[in-house]
Amino acid sequence: MCELTALYCDVDDFWKKFKPERDKYLLDSNKTKRGPDPELSIPEIITIVILFHQSNYRTFKHFYCSHVQKYLIKEFPKLISYTRFVAIKKSIFVPIFAYALHLLGVVTGISYVDATSIKVCSNKRIKRNKVFKDLAKRGKTTTGWFYGFKLHLIINDKGEILAFQITPGNISDVSVLESLSKGIFGKLFGDKGYISSKLGEKLLKKGL
Repeated sequence: MCELTALYCDVDDFWKKFKPERDKYLLDSNKTKRGPDPELSIPEIITIVILFHQSNYRTFKHFYCSHVQKYLIKEFPKLISYTRFVAIKKSIFVPIFAYALHLLGVVTGISYVDATSIKVCSNKRIKRNKVFKDLAKRGKTTTGWFYGFKLHLIINDKGEILAFQITPGNISDVSVLESLSKGIFGKLFGDKGYISSKLGEKLLKKGL
C-alpha cells in the first residue's frame, strides 16, 4: 500500500497545482453545474486508471470489479459502480495527459524513438466497428495491418519518456519525428522507418 499512497499523493499534489490553471481557461467555469459531483475525486480516478495500467489485468472491467471493488475499499471509501466509473472517466482526459507531460524525463543526449500500434478492433470487424470511427485509420507495422492509432515515443538512455504523440494508424513514423523531437539534442536512435535524408539534415542543424 506504500506504493499506492505514494502514487496518489503525487497525483494529488499535481492536481492541486494544475486545477487552478485549468479553471482559468474553462468556458463554463462560472456556470452553475447540473447534477451531483462525482463521488470519486479527479486524483482518485487518475490513480485507479494508472493502477490498472501497472497491473497484469487485460481489461479494465475485470480489474475494477475483481480487484478495486474487492481489495481497495479502504483506500477508496467512496467507490462507485463500474458503469458509473466508465461514465465519468472521460473527465480525466486532459488532467491525466497533463500529468504525463509533468513526468517527462531529462534530455541526456542519447535518445531512442519508436512507435507501436493501438488497435481499436480486429481486422475482421473494421467494417462494423463504430468506436473512434472518424478518427481511427488502417495502418501497417512490422507485424502486419491493423485498425486504430499509433503511439510514437521517445525515451532517453535511462528509460524516461521525453516525448509522445498519438496519431491515426495511417500516419508514417518519419512524418511526426520533426515535431516529436523538438527540444531534444544529441544522438537519436531509431529503425529504418525514421530514415530520411531531408529530415536528417533538418535535425542535424538543430543539434540532433
